[in-house]
Amino acid sequence: MKLLVINGPNINMLGTREVDIYGNNTYHDLKKYISEIAHKHKIKIKVYQSNHEGRIIDKIQKAKKYDGLIINPGAYTHYSHAIADAIRAVNIKAVEVHLSDINSREDFRKLSVITDACLATFMGKGFASYYLGIKYIIEV
Repeated sequence: MKLLVINGPNINMLGTREVDIYGNNTYHDLKKYISEIAHKHKIKIKVYQSNHEGRIIDKIQKAKKYDGLIINPGAYTHYSHAIADAIRAVNIKAVEVHLSDINSREDFRKLSVITDACLATFMGKGFASYYLGIKYIIEV
């Protein structure tokens, strides 16, 4: 099984960005965590991050070679219908993940335009949100 994990804007700033919300772990720590999950489950996982909406869309459009997609769209969660449309267009299993619980944050963060394009959403569990998303794709 091959999975693609896409991280959106500012995820690369983990460890220094709003540590009271996202914690002290870095993006490198997140990639290592995902790599350990892949090793444990004997699957291949490609991790990608971009701060640019078009690059994320390009990556999604090329994702047909993967068995599933795990996406943390960052701030694009709340307004990128283009990313949601790209997920629908590739017709592969997709799961949305968030480190924090977006439903308990600012009002504008409570809306996700990505959710309906995905099979499930996991949030508020920190790095474990990724584990839950990966496990879901493996099992579905």
